[in-house]
Parts: sequence; structure tokens; C-alpha cells
Amino acid sequence: MLATTAAGAAAALAFRGPSPAPAQAQAAPPATGGHDPISVKWLEGGAPAEVTGGVTWGVPWPRGAFAPDQQFSLATAAGAQVPVQSWPIGWWPDGSVKWTAHAVSGTDPRAETYRLSAGTAAQPAKPVVVRTDGQVTVDTGVITVVFARSGEHLVKSITRGGTVIAKDGRLMASRQDKPDEPGKSEAFTSHVSSVKVEQSGPVRAVVKVEGKHKKGRREWLPFTVRFYLYAGSDAVRVVHTFVYDGNEAKDFVNGLGVEFTVPMRGEPHDRHVRFAGENGGVLAEAVRGITGLRRDPGAAVRQAQYEGKATPDPATWDQRVTTRLHWIPTWGDYRLSQLNAHGFEIRKRTKDGHSWIKVDGGRRAAGLAYLGGPTGGLAFGMRDFWQLHPTELEITGAAGDEAKARVWMWSPRAGAMDLRFYHDGLGQDTYPEQLDALEITYEDYEPGFGTPYGVARTTELTFWALETTPAGERFAQLAAANATPPLLISPPQHNHTAGVFGPWAPADRSVPAKAALEDKLDLMHQYHREQVDQRSWYGFWDYGDVMHSYDGDRHVWRYDIGGYAWDNSELSTDLWLWYHYLRTGDAKAYRFAEAMTRHTSEVDMYHLGKWRGLGTRHGVQHWADSAKQVRISNAGYKRFYYFLTADERIGDVLHELIDSDRTFLILDPGRKLGGDPFDPDPKALGVGQSTDWGALAMAWLTEWERNGDPIARTKLINGATTIAALPNGWVQAGVTYNLADGRYNPMTEKSVAIGSLSSVFGLIEVMNELIGLIDDAAVKAKWVEFCRLYNGTRAEQEAVTGAYWGGLNLRQAYSRATAYAAVQLDDQALAKRAWQELRTGHAGYPDNHPFGSVRVEGSAVLNPIDEAQLSTNASAQFGLAAFQCLALVGEHI
Repeated sequence: MLATTAAGAAAALAFRGPSPAPAQAQAAPPATGGHDPISVKWLEGGAPAEVTGGVTWGVPWPRGAFAPDQQFSLATAAGAQVPVQSWPIGWWPDGSVKWTAHAVSGTDPRAETYRLSAGTAAQPAKPVVVRTDGQVTVDTGVITVVFARSGEHLVKSITRGGTVIAKDGRLMASRQDKPDEPGKSEAFTSHVSSVKVEQSGPVRAVVKVEGKHKKGRREWLPFTVRFYLYAGSDAVRVVHTFVYDGNEAKDFVNGLGVEFTVPMRGEPHDRHVRFAGENGGVLAEAVRGITGLRRDPGAAVRQAQYEGKATPDPATWDQRVTTRLHWIPTWGDYRLSQLNAHGFEIRKRTKDGHSWIKVDGGRRAAGLAYLGGPTGGLAFGMRDFWQLHPTELEITGAAGDEAKARVWMWSPRAGAMDLRFYHDGLGQDTYPEQLDALEITYEDYEPGFGTPYGVARTTELTFWALETTPAGERFAQLAAANATPPLLISPPQHNHTAGVFGPWAPADRSVPAKAALEDKLDLMHQYHREQVDQRSWYGFWDYGDVMHSYDGDRHVWRYDIGGYAWDNSELSTDLWLWYHYLRTGDAKAYRFAEAMTRHTSEVDMYHLGKWRGLGTRHGVQHWADSAKQVRISNAGYKRFYYFLTADERIGDVLHELIDSDRTFLILDPGRKLGGDPFDPDPKALGVGQSTDWGALAMAWLTEWERNGDPIARTKLINGATTIAALPNGWVQAGVTYNLADGRYNPMTEKSVAIGSLSSVFGLIEVMNELIGLIDDAAVKAKWVEFCRLYNGTRAEQEAVTGAYWGGLNLRQAYSRATAYAAVQLDDQALAKRAWQELRTGHAGYPDNHPFGSVRVEGSAVLNPIDEAQLSTNASAQFGLAAFQCLALVGEHI
């Protein structure tokens, strides 16, 4: 028999109806067999010195292991119990739990590894308490945060020990009506429309605030901001999302930020400012400095100020300093501006109306600042600070009674966002002209389609209400946690045996042939990952994406050539990166995939407007191409991140996608190819059963796993069963789709329509998972038939479907389909054929393809770079094919 994965073996288990809602599962839990304790560790290894308040992570479990009401306990390797809050986030069809989320506070015992097991959880010494009345109050036992239910302030106050550390937290945005000069400029502030408590302890509380930015009668730039607070912690983690809903021809955003008011206490020489630089560096200053003066106040005084401690009574100083304090300037305003990925600068001034003085600078700031004194203060920062430039940390008014602390996600010093389309159309006024232009630049242009209306961006921030000014080492630790929030993970072997995410297996170097292939996969991944920094693929709208294709003549990626520029998930780049992480557990692989998911989930798809739920095909700008498609907004690219982290924002995006089939009522994907006028019939829509349905099915599968809207399961099962009932299943021509229930309308005559892109946007992955969840012999047989025939002979295709499928492309990519068919049919010859297809490398990388890179430097390039004979799409599909061939038919390598 051929080897199978846990997911493949699960295919024989019967589907038992819809997943119960969580409450129902608790009332009548399924029979479960339990599971041995598992080890969890920190992603980057070791034990972090600091975390951003707490840590939340996801863990998968095999079908039937636990009921959804199962409690879990967490202990260090030494046996110390760690308070943990657990809840289910995914279910198997039988009602048993598939994924659990777990949260721990950063103040609890911190170790390099932990053991997670079934059992009663330890309770925190200071549990989170949430009160809801006219306002929402969250008390962590260390700090108390009060949220307003309306008005411009999201946060009314943050107090610690009765002392107000910060107050009046609000969002800010500004716009100008011309891109290159200020023109008419307007400032907007947040206007809260709803506040919801999503979790209320005992370890973790989550408060979701929604609204828009407002000035006068105009409200725009809708936002969703989540606040995360953990038991015993003094930190507030914030996940900020905004959606652009302006007119890109006249709404040029020139500032986007978060502001808190910080009450100032003590004399100016006891007020401290801190900025994190790079590599653990810290700038430490006082609002009124008493070091370096012509007269010396005394060593103890100078040392106290430098360390951020209260200085001795000025009466004890050298009186030549004490009597002249009023002559020493107070520096009330500071800015650390990171306007590009390669340099930051710090400036300060005494007050408004006076010159800014350069303080220092560097390359890449960690993104954390502090303002306060010996009796407490606020540390405030932004994750991916330099990667998401132009950013800024700003302090104003520190010499007065109240200062402002601001995190600018788009610095007002950077100029305005210009989101207009990058060319004038070049005369492409008709479909024939647009199709002709597609032949030269690979860009699918259409007037009015290259709009950013409805795209979004999510940013993570952290605020600490500190008891006193932190020492330099502690501040550097906070900055490191802010820049790269620590995460707990379960190991690849456990994730694999849980049977989640279909056929894959941990990296295996047990025999030379496998080791050689694993080396190629690692080299390929490393090359693409390192290109991000070498090519400076950073910036507010760009960070997380990669480029599509390379221009060897110019030694650059084709950043300015139509459809060859930004990749936008083409051919499932996201899937490749996530499976690489699952197989290796490598921290760099995780961070690469995480950044891509944050980007593609927000920037490359629409969250508002008529194209809500659709993504945009690859192009020079992330929203430029006129091909708006469900294959790009694909939930399959995002669900990894959700289940591994329980991230609520990604959960929102996944839920948005379950109704994406409605977009086929609005937009005709084949409008440029001729045919009848677009007159969509909800009972007979032109939704393709391969590329289109595969993306929709991923959204429905994920919603079903999460116990969401029941229509998701209905449409998923109806789609699969009615496609399988078509004469030629996934290659049947002329199919139509019923929007109401997700069924494909019956057909009797065999005909064939198949393209090479049909299954490389997640269809293979979703079907391989779905067959393991439902007991439907007809669906399985028809899918296996497709997998066997795609790379089959002409005679085989004609014998089954009545027609030759043509000279199909991407045969290397489809070697994983052959491998799947080999396992299901127990066919040794097919298994060997799968490996031959992978090695031949049709439209990919043949066995002798060089995976190494060469260094290019000197006058041929702007900066030294590495160059390889690799393209993003080919790498993604080679990676996915190799992963599944290794998992399914590895013994035949």
C-alpha cells in the first residue's frame, strides 16, 4: 500500500452532519479519545525577555481527541503551573475540536518550553476584570483602561495605581486635495460608532471599537481597532485597521495616526524621553538636561537623571546649577521619523514656533518611544516600524502640564499618499485594444478599474503604562518585543499528526534523495525571502508582497511592467510560504508568511464597495489590474494565520469572503471575450467550477470549520456533489451555478473546458481536505479522476471525457494531483509517474535546474544583489508539488 498522511487516512471516516454550535457541542459533546500532552515552544527559540502584554496561539488536534468544552492546563518543563485561557476556534465534522486557542500573560512564569495538556487551568493571581455600564472598563490587576462608547476618544484613560498614565486616546487622519502641494488640507479625528467586548478574561480581554474619521459633516476612512489586555500586565496591544474609501483623485491622505495625552508630573529635569534605535540601542534624554553643563550639579544628580530616576532635592546640588535652572532650555517636542526603510532621524525643539534641532539618526529604528518620569509614563510603539514606512513617533508639549504621544502610521512629514492609477490608459478605450495591450505588458487594463476604493491596511501597536522610567536594558527588551512579538507554537510533527491542512509532512532528510530535494526547497525559499531586503520591498502599501517576474537584462524584478510586477498571490505564493513553515517550523519562514498574509488580506482585496470580497490580479499597483477575482482574495491563503494565532482581524476577513459568489451578479469575468450581453441570472451564474469554485470553497470550508454561517457548509457540500455529478466533473464545459444554495445545474452531454490555471489557486488543496471530511464516494471518484487525467495521455483523457484536453501547461505543478490519485487508487505506476513529472519540470524547474544564486555588483546594478534563475510563480508551484509528492508518495522518490 502507498503511504498516506493523517488527513488522507481520515478520508474513510464518515461525515456526520453539520458541526454543532459551540453551546450545543458543550451540551452534548461527541465521544472523544483524548490526547497526550504536547510540547510548545517559542517561535524564535529560547525564552523572550518581554512580550507584548501576553501571547495567544493556536493548536490543532486530531479528529475525536477532545470535545469543545475540554479544559487545558499549561506548565513549564519544571512543572510550574501557568494560568492559561483556552477556547475552541475550529471543529471537525463530528463536533470534536479541531483547533484550540490559548492565551497566557507575559507576567506568568516564562520558560523555553511548556507542556499543554487536558486538565484544569491554573487561574491568574490578578485576573482580568471587565465591567460594562455607560463605558467599558478593563482592569488587568495592574492597569485599568476605560473605553468610551461614543465620541472622538476610543480610550478615556489608562491608569496605574491611581495615577493617570495616559488619556484621551484617539485616531487622527488628514487629507489634502492635491498630491504634490498642500492645497486644501483637513484634519479628521475618530468618531466611535460601536464598542464590543469580545473576550472578558480571566487571562485575556479583547475590546473591539469601530467607527470612522470625522470632521464636520464628512465621515470616511472606516476603522476597526482591537485592544488586547492580559492579566497582571501593564501593556495594551492594539490591532488597527482602516479602509480607504476616498476619491483617489482628490483625497490624498497625508497623515494617519494614534494619539494619547500624557499628564506630565515633576520638574522638567525629572521628565524623561526614550527612543529605541536599532540593535538594542536607546536614546535617553530629559526634557531639561542637567548633564554636560558648564557647572556640575554633582555626579549623583547626573547619574540619576541619565538612569531615569528621581534626582535628589535641588537644594543638595551645586547651587551654581540650582540657581540657574531657569536658564536651561526645556525640549518639549521630539520626533523620530522613519521616512524610508534605510534611514531614520531624531529631531527636537523647545516649542512650537522655534527651530528643530537634529539629535541623531540611524538606519532602522525598532519603533518604540517613551515619555514620563520616575512616577510613571507611557511607552508607545508600532510593529514593523521601518518596514511599513513612512512612520513616525512624536512627542509634543512635554515641558507643559500635558504632552501628546503620537504613533504615525503615515508620517505627516512624508508627503501625501498618491493612490491614483499610474498611467493615463494609453488609448486603451475598447476591449480589443486592452486585449492587444495585454499581449505586450501582461497588464489587463480597463478604465475605472484601477481604484484603491475599498482596500485596507492593518497595523499592530503596543502601549505600556509603566510604573517608572524603564532602565535602558528593559526599554530595549520592550522594543524587541514590540518589533517582533514573541509567539508560542506547537511543533511540525504534532501539527502533521493532527491531520490539518491536507497532505503535507515535516521536512525529511532520511535518505539522500529526500535530503537533496529538501536542500533545493530551502535554497529556493531563502532566495525569495532575502530578495525582500535586497530589493527593498517595503512601505505602507507594499510590505509583505513580492514581485512576480525577473528582468535579467536590467538585473531587476519587473516592477514597472504591467502584470509582471507585484505578485498579489498569483499561483498561490501564500500557500507555498505557509506550507514551508508548517514543514520546517522555521521562524524566518513564519515571519515571511505572516507579513504576506497581513498584506494580501488587506491591500490586495476589496473590503468595501461593489467589488467587496474580490482581489486584484498582479500588477504595478496592488489594485491596478482590471481582473478582480475571488482566486486572489482566496480564504485558503489566510486561514493558516488565523488558526495558528486566533487573530480576530483575519477572522473578520475570512468571514467577509463567504458571500463572494454574489460578485458574479455585479462583474462579468469574461466581459472582454465577447458573447451575450451581461445579464446575470442568480439561478444560472457563470461561476467556474475550478479556479472560481476552489476559492469560494476555501471560504466556505473555513467558515464551516469555525462554526459560522450554516450556508457555508450547505454551499460547500452542494457544490462538490453537483460538480461531481456533472458528466465531466471539474472539466465539464458550460456549467452554471445557483447562487441560492451553491449547486451547479445538471447537464447530460459531455464536453470539456480546462485550463492550466484551473487548480493552482487552491482547488487541489481544498479538495484534498474536503474528501477527508465528507464520506461521498462519487465526489472522491470524480476528483481522483481529474487528478489522474490532467497529466494523463490523450487516449486516457478521450476515453473518460470524450475529448482531448489539449496541450496543458504547468505539468510539474500538477504532479501533486497525480500523487494524490496514486494514493487513492493504490497505483504504484502513478506514484512513479508523479515523481517523473516533478523531475521533468514542465513549466517549472527540472531536476538539474540550478537553485543557487550568483552575486551581481558594481556598475551593473544600483546595489549588490543576488540573482537566481527562479521566478515567484514557478517557485510556489514547485514547492507545493514537492511538498505533496514527499508527503503522499515519498517512498517512491
